[in-house]
Amino acid sequence: MIKNIILGIKEYAGALSLISKLKLWKYFIIPVLISIVTAILIGVEAYVLSDNIGSYIAKAWVWDSGKETFTSISNFIGGLIVVIIGLIVYKHIIMALSAPFMSAVSEKIEHHFYGNVKHLHRKTSFTEQLIRGIRINLRNLLKELLITFPILLLKFIPIINIFSTILLFLVQAYYAGFGNMDYTLERHLDYKKSVDFVGKNKGYAIGNGIVFMLCLLIPIIGIIIVLPLSVTAASTKTLSLLHSKHE
Repeated sequence: MIKNIILGIKEYAGALSLISKLKLWKYFIIPVLISIVTAILIGVEAYVLSDNIGSYIAKAWVWDSGKETFTSISNFIGGLIVVIIGLIVYKHIIMALSAPFMSAVSEKIEHHFYGNVKHLHRKTSFTEQLIRGIRINLRNLLKELLITFPILLLKFIPIINIFSTILLFLVQAYYAGFGNMDYTLERHLDYKKSVDFVGKNKGYAIGNGIVFMLCLLIPIIGIIIVLPLSVTAASTKTLSLLHSKHE
C-alpha cells in the first residue's frame, strides 16, 4: 500500500511537461472556471455557517463555569467542520461537472503513449460522460460523508484527535484520487468494474489524492492548478495499470 501511494505521488513529476507537450491546457479552461466559481460559492457559505454551527455545539455545555472557553472551542470546531465538509463537496462538484472535459484529456494522453486503441474503449457521449461523472461522485460524496462524521467526533478526544486529522486527510485523498482515476476508467470499464478497480488500487488513488489535497492548501493558485496536475498524473498511472492488464 505505502509503495503504491509513493508511486501515485511520483506520477506528478512529469505532469506539467506532458500537459505542455500535448497542448492540453485548452481542455482545462472550463473546468478551472467551474473550480473557481465553486470555491467562491462554498467559501461564502462556509463563512456564513461557521458561527451558527459553533453556537449550536456550544449549547451542549449547560454549566456556567467554563462556558466561554467551551464556546470558543465550539466556534473553532464549527468552522473546521464547515471547511472540511466544504472541501468534500467542492471536490466532488468540480470532478463531476468536469468529467466530459477530463475524459478528453485522458484520451489524448492514452493516444500519446499507446497509439490508437479505440478498440479497447467503451463508446460514450458527452452527456453519458457527464452522467457517469455525477453518478460516481454522488456515490463517493455520500460514502465520504458517512465516514467523515464519525471521524469528526474523534476530534473532541485529546491526543486521538491528532490521528483523526491524518485519517480524515487520507479519506479525502482517496476519494479525490478515485474521481481522477475514473476519467480514464470511464472509457474502459463499466460502473461496477471501475469501483472494483479503484478498490484494488487504493494506494495509487490515495497517492494521487494526497497531492490533490495539498494543492488546495495553496491560496488561489491551488484551485487553478489542481485539476490539470492531478488528472494528468492519475490518467498516466491508470492507463499504465489498464494496459498492463490488457497485455
